[in-house]
Amino acid sequence: MDGLTARLTGKDKLLVLALMSGTSGARRALCVFEKQQRYDLKLSLSTFLEMLCQKAISPGNLSEPILPRPLVCLFPVAFKRNVLSFLRLVNQVLPQTRVVQLLECLSKDPRQDHWVTALIGQLQRDMGSLRDVPLYTASCSQRLKMISERLKDTGRNEGWAKYFTETKRNSQSGRDVLEKQKKRKSSSMTPDTEVESTRQHKRMKMDMSSVEERLGAYPHGSFTSEEPVLMERECDLPKVESGGPSTSNLWDNLPENTKASVPQIKELLGCQSEWDQGSTDVFKVLNECDSAQVELLCGMLNLADTPEETLPKLCSCLLALSPELSYSAASAVIKSLLLGKILCLLEPASRCLVAAVTSLSSQYPRAACHALIRPILQEENLGTQQAELINRLIGDCLEPHYNLLVFQMTFTIVWSESMLSIIHSLLDSKLDIDEKHFSSFIAQLVSQAPQFIKSMKYAKMMLTVLTKYSIHVTASHKPSLSHCLMLNQTFLKKSLQSAFKRITHE
Repeated sequence: MDGLTARLTGKDKLLVLALMSGTSGARRALCVFEKQQRYDLKLSLSTFLEMLCQKAISPGNLSEPILPRPLVCLFPVAFKRNVLSFLRLVNQVLPQTRVVQLLECLSKDPRQDHWVTALIGQLQRDMGSLRDVPLYTASCSQRLKMISERLKDTGRNEGWAKYFTETKRNSQSGRDVLEKQKKRKSSSMTPDTEVESTRQHKRMKMDMSSVEERLGAYPHGSFTSEEPVLMERECDLPKVESGGPSTSNLWDNLPENTKASVPQIKELLGCQSEWDQGSTDVFKVLNECDSAQVELLCGMLNLADTPEETLPKLCSCLLALSPELSYSAASAVIKSLLLGKILCLLEPASRCLVAAVTSLSSQYPRAACHALIRPILQEENLGTQQAELINRLIGDCLEPHYNLLVFQMTFTIVWSESMLSIIHSLLDSKLDIDEKHFSSFIAQLVSQAPQFIKSMKYAKMMLTVLTKYSIHVTASHKPSLSHCLMLNQTFLKKSLQSAFKRITHE
């Protein structure tokens, strides 16, 4: 990684770091790029794309011939997927020539990946080429035709069937087999099994209609039946629990005054001047909605895109609400407003963001733990900036029993260096922990030890456990803790062993 990014500077390096951050890389890169554009309206991706196309030699790779290849080809597959998904999200502001050059480099990459190939085709189609190339492989076409046949009696005039009206009718034999199976099945049905079959058929129609709507809303691209269709901006849509009411039904059931408040709040969020008392009154509609309706409102208001300089005014209004927001409403607002901004951090959080996070977490600590802290801890690549923000909440905002709740969340999560700093902060907060939870923590501590044998953070955390929490260490814990100490390869090993020997049991 360091060898590949050595030639990068400033803004380009921030983009690369975002694109390297796991499955959420494309979304994080978009956040970074949008922030950069706010400071530089003339910002272009041309230099970034040109850099990715420059020839380079893979550092330290002795398993392959030493031949110069485009820099983008030397990155991991996950980076290639993320950069192509990111380019699709910002397609309207892309320098077309550079994009074509990048796609040519990836197309000639000897290490081909089906997902990358599909995304290349999608980008080419977005730019106007490959219009005559089918959207699907022959195998995928066959399967989708069979599904389309099942959807014929759903009453929908549009759907997947329209994609296949101009293709050859080469799946008749497969349909005949299905019809025969259906007839044999229907002739052997009892009344009970027929009712159950009808229910399953209805569920299948509903599920396929949902898939059809989502595919219809997504830009067409080349994909096969084995390749997932990427929908990077799915997180921007308001979520509704499966089996619950549809978005349109939720909107129809909203009170009229709530519907009328949506344009008022949108106008307020875009206002640069000071807000008055009337501004707080507008947000009272959040107390008039259930949790699903609050989620819908947050999505319609695009709270995730609220400028950070607007956060202090918005939070002041939310904190002034009387009565306070319910747990479910506060969870929906905190998650929509803050989670995306925190996950995208690649540099220290701004004062506005820190103020918003700390004020809302102090007012609604339970909602903050479940809707904000838990998702951050579960991130595959927890960053330093996210960890520092959580440490601030642990030290300044959360009461001891909420710190204990966060501590318990770490028992089932794979640890990283950033996670270790959070756990150390929790231990320093003098947790009032019982025997059951301490034993669960020791089990996790032992299971994670092999990957941190040279980690100073892990060693310091162990030292805290053996000194400040020695009263909780029982005889049953000692064998596993002794094994951890044997693995340790830091200069604190002697201090750890001394602290361990001082623990006695009556």
